[in-house]
Amino acid sequence: MAKPKILVTRRWPAAVEAQLSESFDTVLNGADTPLGPADFKAALACYDAVLPTVTDAIGAAAMQMEKVQTKIIANYGVGFSHIDVAAAHGLGITVTNTPDVLSECTADLAMTLLLMVARRAGEGEREIREGRWTGWRPTHLIGTKVSGKTLGIIGFGRIGQEMARRAHHGFGMKIIVQNRSKVAPDVLARCNATQVADIETLMPQCDFVSLHCPGGAENRNMINTARLELMKPDAFLINTARGEVINELALSQALWFGTIGGAALDVFEGEPRINPGLRDCDRLVMLPHLGSATRESREAMGFRVIENLHDFFEGREPRDRIH
Repeated sequence: MAKPKILVTRRWPAAVEAQLSESFDTVLNGADTPLGPADFKAALACYDAVLPTVTDAIGAAAMQMEKVQTKIIANYGVGFSHIDVAAAHGLGITVTNTPDVLSECTADLAMTLLLMVARRAGEGEREIREGRWTGWRPTHLIGTKVSGKTLGIIGFGRIGQEMARRAHHGFGMKIIVQNRSKVAPDVLARCNATQVADIETLMPQCDFVSLHCPGGAENRNMINTARLELMKPDAFLINTARGEVINELALSQALWFGTIGGAALDVFEGEPRINPGLRDCDRLVMLPHLGSATRESREAMGFRVIENLHDFFEGREPRDRIH
């Protein structure tokens, strides 16, 4: 029996690529550059499985077809707002993702950003590298204490819960949660967290606000001028979710006019392009989408994709099927 023919849209960790090549008739993207709608349209016509990443926009334009060869789109990553899932389902394509395996490392990165922006670490490193440091002085780069402060978490799924655990048990932070559904009392109790009904209630209470909600049209520009104005003038915003959940013009204005204390971003709308209004903001820490960028997480994500593929092609329900 012929092995299923699959397309891997970007380079993955070597150990994962090796297992994919052993198990399937695998085509790798040696150039490691994002594919366009025409590429995906061609891929859907001739591969049994397509394995995209967050850099791959598989929208309705790529799926304007009456018949496809592809039976499963097995996404490498937990977020899937870059895939038109409804259009895929309309063509009879199963869609899966890779939850769980990147939660801890993404929460580590979110905590890194929180600490960096609070203690002005980005500014300090730039000062040293540019040869501008003149030595220790009592008023130099005064930051904000993190321990004991209040952290608001918007989106209390796996990653949000891991962030709460680090902040509460590691830094004694008070946790306030906003989530689109009611969080179970025992889950809140793990970090003595309080759930509030809406973002407008959460924002004014917090010294730090960390975003862990899904992307996509539903949450586009969720953090806008009105909501930024509800934050304390010395509060900080952290985003490791998706770039589109923040109105970047509104954020750049809040930073330039000092209406919030600062921000730290790992994701951007239209990445890798960065909004020019953000580039020169001193009170902004920026990282190049490193949330899951550990060897352990990136390999585990790939192996989770392989599990989903084996389940699907061997007639079992994939554990991470998106409905």
